[in-house]
Amino acid sequence: MQMKINWKTALVAGLVLAAAAGAVIGWQLWHDQGLGDGFTSGNGRIEATEISVATKLAGRVKDILVAEGQFVKAGQPLAHMEIESLQAQREEALARLQQAHESVSGAELQVALRQSDHQAALAVVAQRESELDAAQRRLPRSEKLAKEGFFSGQLLDDDRARVRSLQAALSAARAQANAAQAGIAAARTQVTGAQANVKALEATLERIDVELADSELKAPRDGRVQFLVARTGEVVGAGGRVLNLIDLSDVYMTFFLPETVAGRVALGSEVRIVLDAAPQYVIPAKVSFVASAAQFTPKTVETQSERQKLMFRVRAQIDRDLLLRHLEQVKTGLPGVAWLKIDPNAQWPAHLAVKVEK
Repeated sequence: MQMKINWKTALVAGLVLAAAAGAVIGWQLWHDQGLGDGFTSGNGRIEATEISVATKLAGRVKDILVAEGQFVKAGQPLAHMEIESLQAQREEALARLQQAHESVSGAELQVALRQSDHQAALAVVAQRESELDAAQRRLPRSEKLAKEGFFSGQLLDDDRARVRSLQAALSAARAQANAAQAGIAAARTQVTGAQANVKALEATLERIDVELADSELKAPRDGRVQFLVARTGEVVGAGGRVLNLIDLSDVYMTFFLPETVAGRVALGSEVRIVLDAAPQYVIPAKVSFVASAAQFTPKTVETQSERQKLMFRVRAQIDRDLLLRHLEQVKTGLPGVAWLKIDPNAQWPAHLAVKVEK
């Protein structure tokens, strides 16, 4: 039993010594590479901005004009949705719009007719006023002549009756003129309503035209087709994805740094990216984002070692002009190491000098 314990103790001691030796050797290699306290690193993968090209309305995919891996330009048609129902709606809206224009013309004609009626009623009012004026002037003379015995009582009664009749006729004429004026206002209201209907139908037509234009799915920016989500003939819902684009001019690497280092990272800090698939190249980049909150947080933070478990997400953006010169070679998902200079006065070692294809 004592021998077994000694053997286990010796084995543990040997492992500890081996680990310590490995750490010393690793630190020595790292130090020999010329990296000091002014540098840090993190593992990550190459990522790029992805864009989901989706249909605005539910429908059937009529055709897809591109293939996976194909480069496309902004505004280039990518796919079409079937639009027969939209075209039928547009034809219906056009017919209703024509009817609405005719309704406006009819309402305007009614306004002109009511205005004509009003003018005619005003003319009748003027005629009745003239007749009443003449009758009212005749009546005092008839009364004077009848009083002097030169005019019969019957004729006097006729003149008085005529005045009353003309007064009633004038009132009726004025009422008719007022009714004709009210008819003008009503006809103008109909014109306003018909014009509003025209505007509503024009807006409906514009909306349908927009939906018809949206049935042609276009590339919102330059990029490469990453994968197709739907196929020709498939029915997709409103907002359903048809294909996925990736913008290879907006490429970056996301990696994580401990809290003790992340606090020293500034936006715009220099980064060198070395990919596992192409270790002979060193890609320049700059820090474009540092998370303001830790990504991994232990349940309790009590000791310094626990606080060091706090990790912050950092993004290193690759220069756009460099990417545009090598679009065919850009691949996403590739793992690698991002070396970050946290001391602006530090000098990059020779093996991390920028090396890219020309």
